[in-house]
Amino acid sequence: MKTKRLLSHAGVQRVLGWVLAAYLKLILRTVRWRQENAACVEPVLAGDSGAVALFWHGRIPMCLAIAPAWWRKPRRALISPSSDGEFLALALARAGFPAIRMSTAKRKDTAKARAAVAAFREAVAWVGRGGVLVVTPDGPRGPGEVIAPGALQIARRSGAPVFLMGLAAAPALQLKSWDKLTIAAPFGRGALVWEGPLFVPATAADSEISALIADWSARLSATTRRAEALVQGGRRSAAPARAPA
Repeated sequence: MKTKRLLSHAGVQRVLGWVLAAYLKLILRTVRWRQENAACVEPVLAGDSGAVALFWHGRIPMCLAIAPAWWRKPRRALISPSSDGEFLALALARAGFPAIRMSTAKRKDTAKARAAVAAFREAVAWVGRGGVLVVTPDGPRGPGEVIAPGALQIARRSGAPVFLMGLAAAPALQLKSWDKLTIAAPFGRGALVWEGPLFVPATAADSEISALIADWSARLSATTRRAEALVQGGRRSAAPARAPA
């Protein structure tokens, strides 16, 4: 408990945010990044449309590979309002992706439920005005590589296209965490694989949303595996290691 209280302290969060931002920028600048199917996103980058951009939570340590494309448009990141998400929000703000803080809430927790609704509306309005919203749709608690409904509901309400982004780097260390957090080494090889645009019909019922979740989760995992193949030539993308306690 003492460690948790320490990590939630504002000063500690600022330091962690600065360290993470420095690491993210180091990986962006020193890894030799290649992209596949990047042309699919060009019409959105050159136009006035907003977009929802998805990558898996475990790829956060290499997420700035997506930045050179999305820096061309107004952009924000959807991040949990938890204390664990605070230093990530600080780091991404330093990298040019200010946060919208949103997560699901239990129905009995009315205060958190109201905050979640307000954040959802803010996200829909942001995308509807032409902004890009970057989401790790299986975070912050998982299950890993399964898209939660929130991202698709934002896309449905805004009418914006969705882009899937598979990220990989080598050499890298993969932790035995729920999201298989993958930490890239500087001066290695990296790949970013795009798929899209995908759309959620405005009239989509819950059953259609469920079908899209299954389909798009498989597609996002496939783009991630493709990125791994690009950096490893079909070998394992990362060496497993235990997550810190």
